[in-house]
Amino acid sequence: MFTTRPTLQGTFGMVSSTHWLASQSAMAVLEDGGNAFDAAVAAGFVLHVVEPHLNGPAGEVPILLAPAGGEVRVLCGQGVAPAGATIGHYRGLGLELVPGTGPLAAAVPGAFDAWMVLLRDHGTKSLANVLSYAIAYAEDGHAPVERVGETVETVRTLFETEWHTSAEVYLPEGRPPRPGERWRNPALAATWRRLIADASVAGGRVAQIEKAREVWRSGFIARALVRQSRRPTMDTSGVRHTGTLTAADLASWSATYEAPATYDWREWTVCKAGPWSQGPSLLQQLALLPDDLPPYASADYVHLLTEGCKLAMADREAWYGDAARTPMDELLSESYNTERRELIGHEASYELRPGSPGGRAPRMSRYAHTVITDVPGPGVPGAGEPTTARSPHRRTDSPSDGPTDRARVPGDPDTAADGGTRGDTCHLDIVDRWGNMIAATPSGGWLQSNPVVPELGFPLGTRLQMAWLDEGLPNSLTPGRRPRTTLSPSLALRHGVPTLAFGTPGGDQQDQWQLHFFLAVALRAPVRGALDLQGAIDAPNWHNDSFPSSFYPRGMRPGRVTVESRMDAEVLAELRRRGHDVVAGAPWSEGRLCAVARDPRTQILSAAANPRGMQGYAVGR
Repeated sequence: MFTTRPTLQGTFGMVSSTHWLASQSAMAVLEDGGNAFDAAVAAGFVLHVVEPHLNGPAGEVPILLAPAGGEVRVLCGQGVAPAGATIGHYRGLGLELVPGTGPLAAAVPGAFDAWMVLLRDHGTKSLANVLSYAIAYAEDGHAPVERVGETVETVRTLFETEWHTSAEVYLPEGRPPRPGERWRNPALAATWRRLIADASVAGGRVAQIEKAREVWRSGFIARALVRQSRRPTMDTSGVRHTGTLTAADLASWSATYEAPATYDWREWTVCKAGPWSQGPSLLQQLALLPDDLPPYASADYVHLLTEGCKLAMADREAWYGDAARTPMDELLSESYNTERRELIGHEASYELRPGSPGGRAPRMSRYAHTVITDVPGPGVPGAGEPTTARSPHRRTDSPSDGPTDRARVPGDPDTAADGGTRGDTCHLDIVDRWGNMIAATPSGGWLQSNPVVPELGFPLGTRLQMAWLDEGLPNSLTPGRRPRTTLSPSLALRHGVPTLAFGTPGGDQQDQWQLHFFLAVALRAPVRGALDLQGAIDAPNWHNDSFPSSFYPRGMRPGRVTVESRMDAEVLAELRRRGHDVVAGAPWSEGRLCAVARDPRTQILSAAANPRGMQGYAVGR
């Protein structure tokens, strides 16, 4: 099997993330005596600086953590809808969907508090220590990746005509950040320095973290966020709106722990966040698999996984959400999935077919059935995450079909002739020498989601765009409830012991690419006595769009399957014979997976990272 890089192995610590500076910052924390949770917090704040087109402090982050010798827990960093974010309010503004950008789309920010709770409860380092890496990159500068500038260029007109505070940060001297030149965000650095100063008046490490949380929720940061929410802002509706976020909303919300949703598959137990995320859809896809799987990567295999995904994602649309109880036990039951498995035929399905767990009748928004007929690609600026590669362009110094080919990559912001771009997501996984393990998927608060808050150096998020403005649905917009998110880190136990942490950016594609990765790890032979993480990441990947997008302006593409063109030609031909609408994308264009592992027998640690996009890296020793 060709792999682009080795699967790293060691005994001290392993980190994998979607940006090399975050990976190396986390490793520096481990080298300085910190644990995996300290390292994750430091890396998370670095990602806010170096991938501002993919995440920010006012976004969100679901976290799965497995403390050494402890239970797997979910730390929910997904904020809720503000008290004023009612369906009636939005309908009264003449809206049928929550806008994809602007303050009306802002949930209560969740990422910052989740990182602080993690540091308080499981870390060992001080607030100043873990923030020092992000402050240095924001204050002294870093060389931005190409897509930061590309993303800014796509929203240049919006920044220059409407979002002037964003232009001040991202168009200094009238041009966007450029690769190879230092780019700085001094306002963000000043925010963290002031936060540390305000928190330092408290006593010890934990007291200072608690003080920082207080400053975020009710101090100078909270006041600035609320002021920004009340500023009329042009959004995707074409109208300037004010938001609903208030001081009371910020003061009353905290990140919380909960038990993971789990499913046992062979010797593995896979753990995901609950149905306020799309995470259980991966569990449902596992539950739909027959005992005897077709040969790995065969046409039968790809067809089976694609059709099972369609059924699971139809259930996601009908049953997942935080506004009503999700019948998770029934959705994962053997009887339910045996019945659902019978729906998978030899031909591709073009229908949206949610099930009826416990005899309940499924209900979905009328917009869930909207069919998109254009070529896959991005929509309006900042409105969501891309679903497929588009407009590939190659390096002129390399004719190869390897991962050095520069294509628009799913999971990175994509651009179109109309200037549209979509935000996306980051990911990190860490395991340390003590056996602590963590997977986290930071997202939201993209530079293209809302205007930069001038006093802070970062914008509000837009996660409410994922909720429906229809009454009575599990994912209806509801004050105090979480909009269903696509963010979906994974942690897997083998024979009951935490063994594997993994995840990927990519919106609705996250639990497709992750399933394909997990099965590649579980079904194929190990390398050098360890799980073949890099081989599983490098294997040709694919996704389908036969279900409603979670992002404005929603819609689906029935039958559409996008594959990497290096997938076996006979497999592609057979998929087309079965009726799949197959689109061959660039050879290295599907997924941005990260992964770490720990062998419970030998305590050998391993890590791997995605080569697509030439941005993610694993480090360790």
